[in-house]
Amino acid sequence: MTKFDKRGNPVSYHSQSAIEALDRAFDLLHAYQADPLAEADAIIAEHPDFAMAHAFRAGALATATDKAFEPELIKSVRAAEALASKANDRECLHIGACSAWLDGDWNRATESWGRASIDYPHDLLALQYAHVGDFFLGYSQMLRDRVARVLPHWDRSIPGYGFVQGMYAFGLEESGDYAQAEEHGREAVALNKQDAWAVHAVTHVMEMQGRAGEGAAYLGASADGWAPNSMFAFHLWWHKALFHLDANDAAAALKLYDEKIAAGGFGQALELLDGSALLWRLQLLGHNVGERWTDLADKWETRLNDAYYAFNDVHAMMAFVGAGRGASQTHQIATAKRAAAGQGVNSMMSREIGLPACEGFAAFGRGEYAKAIDLLSPMRGKANRFGGSHAQRDMFSWTLTESAIRLGDRALAGAFVAERLSWKPESPVNRAWGLRAAQLKGRARHVKDTA
Repeated sequence: MTKFDKRGNPVSYHSQSAIEALDRAFDLLHAYQADPLAEADAIIAEHPDFAMAHAFRAGALATATDKAFEPELIKSVRAAEALASKANDRECLHIGACSAWLDGDWNRATESWGRASIDYPHDLLALQYAHVGDFFLGYSQMLRDRVARVLPHWDRSIPGYGFVQGMYAFGLEESGDYAQAEEHGREAVALNKQDAWAVHAVTHVMEMQGRAGEGAAYLGASADGWAPNSMFAFHLWWHKALFHLDANDAAAALKLYDEKIAAGGFGQALELLDGSALLWRLQLLGHNVGERWTDLADKWETRLNDAYYAFNDVHAMMAFVGAGRGASQTHQIATAKRAAAGQGVNSMMSREIGLPACEGFAAFGRGEYAKAIDLLSPMRGKANRFGGSHAQRDMFSWTLTESAIRLGDRALAGAFVAERLSWKPESPVNRAWGLRAAQLKGRARHVKDTA
């Protein structure tokens, strides 16, 4: 006799109590609350033949995009595959997605989860994994449209409706529809103040619109909802630090780095990313970050040979440049070249973005600003190909603007500043760059103009 989870999705397993326990683990993941993997482990210990529990665990590990988790990911995928003959069609789509991700085919994995969400529109877990897959693949429009496909099947009577609204809000924001994004995001937060992804969506709207003061206040006022017991708080604190930095309050940004972002010890790649991204911006603006680069670079050096995700590789390079570790920079470029020579999604990302970005940041660190511009400029229009958000990929614009100013190229610096001011005309950071660009005496010859 077929059993169902609390949203009416069919489950092949015989124990209703195990299904209900897994529902609770799902809800933790939907809200990015700790610790869904611990809950899954407890369920599996009692019910080792529960296929969907293994698939859930595998999906959570896969979408962490951290090679350090790969041994556990393999364990979960193999356990799920061994139970596939007893699983239903929905569960097989989940298992197939996890297998594809492990094989490096993130596109196929994301489409498999996406298909599960179409065939079973109340499968919130499949939708979330597909949504995260679209994020890591840089598919901004699909972040919106994949959720839009299932929206007609949802209303407030279905548990988890707010999580769907929160995902839709983030997709709208990444697609440039800021008004609707904020509306849907605020609706989701009103339904559940723990919904960190919905708070994240509203925060991104404010980031993209240059509403720094309002954004910092919003995160501060809502933190009692999303911060306690959260696996995602470090990233929202990172956003708050960006708001402070945009308002020229570097001291507040560094305080958040020390107390909220670095406080967890950088145990996973996602935390390391935010550490690199914040310190890089602070250093670009001339702020002394002290010895903070040292610990960050130490942690990244344990991943020097990963070649797992180009987005990670680029942020590792930022730390190596910041810490002045030439040997690690050379090693990271070699790793990116090895990844670029392979096959699959990450190889494409490394060829198109990862390798030239690593080389460009290394050139910037050596003071070779013309070379950094040569390497980084062509990526501006295609940087989405290695994932992340518009806010995260803004590091390229920051670096190009600072490079042009340091090079003394008034025309190029003015162009980059004009671009930034068109997005955020009131930003103190952008205005300061504008003043510096205007004070340049003339146009330096571009490196390719010399022969």
